[in-house]
Amino acid sequence: MKRRLLASLVPVVLLASCGDKTEDEAAGDAMDPASEQALNDELMTDPDLAGRNEANAALSGTGNPAIPNIDKSPRAIEAARSRAAELVGGRSALIAVPAARALAEDAKPSQAMVAAARAAVAPGGENCGEKVEYTSAWAAKLPAAFPVYPRGNTQEAAGTDEGDCALRVVTFLTPVALEDVLSFYHTRAKASGYSAEHVVSAGDNVLSGTKGKSAYVVYGRRLPQGVTEIDLVTTD
Repeated sequence: MKRRLLASLVPVVLLASCGDKTEDEAAGDAMDPASEQALNDELMTDPDLAGRNEANAALSGTGNPAIPNIDKSPRAIEAARSRAAELVGGRSALIAVPAARALAEDAKPSQAMVAAARAAVAPGGENCGEKVEYTSAWAAKLPAAFPVYPRGNTQEAAGTDEGDCALRVVTFLTPVALEDVLSFYHTRAKASGYSAEHVVSAGDNVLSGTKGKSAYVVYGRRLPQGVTEIDLVTTD
């Protein structure tokens, strides 16, 4: 099947020549033409690589990654939201995500998105996106600041620790509202010292930021089935 995994495209399309740029240079430069082209393409995903997050079995898949059987009951949603609140120190600690700035269809990616993308290139210039391996196990190896949302149903995951790389790409589903999920990641990002920027691009809400050479990008959308789909990419 085809899925627009924009999050996975961010590191994959980087040019090795960007690897020797400083963070300030990366944030200020425009996205190169090859990257802009790839950001508008689709990736063919391998359905054999999709898997459920069995550690959070309150949400169970059907074996069909396109239409999982997710518990969307109020009780399931509240349980997930309550656990998310616990992970940030309580509901009062959750920080609402700022209003999104809309990017026009022909607009270049924002500075934060460019910086986050280029941060996926290791200092030596190697393209970490070319080294990823696909297995649901990578969902359990995300940085502590950016775990899969509580009780989320992992659809596919990839990552690599080869060489200087520390790249994670995870897609998951949750019945929790998109704004609640983005608030969770925004709060985790700020608490961990990351910057945060919220834009709307190509129909997706995009939350992204950096801290030194580390970066995260969260692509979120609400699906017609009444669930939220998140593409999460991190470098550390």
